[in-house]
Amino acid sequence: MKLIVAGASGFVASEIIRQSLSIPQINTVIALGRRPVSTPSNLGRGAVASKLHSVVVEDYGSYTDDVIKQLAGADACIWTVAITPTKSRGLDFDEVRRVCHDFTLAGLKAMFKAHSEGESRGDSPFRFLYMSGVAAERDQSKTPGWMPQYSLMRGETENEVLEFARQHEKEIEACVAKPGLITASGQILKTISATALNYTMSVPSLDVREISAAMLHQVAHGFEKEPLENDDLVRIGRQALTAS
Repeated sequence: MKLIVAGASGFVASEIIRQSLSIPQINTVIALGRRPVSTPSNLGRGAVASKLHSVVVEDYGSYTDDVIKQLAGADACIWTVAITPTKSRGLDFDEVRRVCHDFTLAGLKAMFKAHSEGESRGDSPFRFLYMSGVAAERDQSKTPGWMPQYSLMRGETENEVLEFARQHEKEIEACVAKPGLITASGQILKTISATALNYTMSVPSLDVREISAAMLHQVAHGFEKEPLENDDLVRIGRQALTAS
């Protein structure tokens, strides 16, 4: 299996890459990012560092013929490119939309083109797993109580990803992961924030190892359901980690 991890230098993507190098079913990992990505230093048991190939793009909105060629033959992508709600507060919303919405659709279409023109065309549908968030609102007629403009934009992006897959039903499968706050061992402040948000606003959380393992399992074995909610990601992730 050839897997693309988009947003490769990010917090979640780095853990996805680390785990993927230990999964025998995955023989090539394309780390797609705006700067070169090196092999993680804390590799797990059975990891094969030579699986990792770093592919650099100037931005996620345009793809050269050379990049398309390197993406060809891929079986799946986990898309993690986004601006988080907290970081978005200090940025112009047009830029937030460009990164979260426009880049996602451009990347999806570029990978679809690479898959359609590659040798793997017709073998099986390309799997695209879009990492969104628990607060993203797909119903555009609603006004979310929390960061409405951001939440609606992320929901709109989910809708368009899924609609693109419906338009190419036998060639691509899409699914959305909707995690809550993502924590990590040793990040004390984030863990405290997760506990507080869960208590005051019922915002769920999960560990970065869990969501990474869950998303890897789903692109490798097929999407269990759509969307993948926080509880689904915790359950699938823990099962995958236990089995590894």
